[in-house]
Amino acid sequence: MPSNDDLEAAYRGYIACLNGRDWTMLDQFVHGDVRHNGRPLGIAGYRSMLEADCERIPDLRFSVELLVVDPPLVASRLDFDCTPKGEFLDLPVHGRRVRFCENVFYQFRDRRILEVWSVVDKAAIEEQLR
Repeated sequence: MPSNDDLEAAYRGYIACLNGRDWTMLDQFVHGDVRHNGRPLGIAGYRSMLEADCERIPDLRFSVELLVVDPPLVASRLDFDCTPKGEFLDLPVHGRRVRFCENVFYQFRDRRILEVWSVVDKAAIEEQLR
């Protein structure tokens, strides 16, 4: 079982990979059989999901607000301050700046992310759009 420090380093490397849009390195941090919210995506599907997010939100930056490591699990609260180009989570954001959080749990296998359970604070975005 990897140590807390090993998983924290792996997770922070993953966040740096996302923020650097270094998709060729994604397989160093994400397992080939990765699942997102119960959906089996595999590395190619997971990469496509992330690339689509960055296309819809060009200034997307993942900022770790809270991080808890309990191998093989990692829990994180990610903070976002961004301007989605069109609709986001079925909300008419259309270039307005919004700030919201995502609470996400990860299960690691072989020091790579195997499972992702994610919940975005959609209510925070809705409040800003009123």
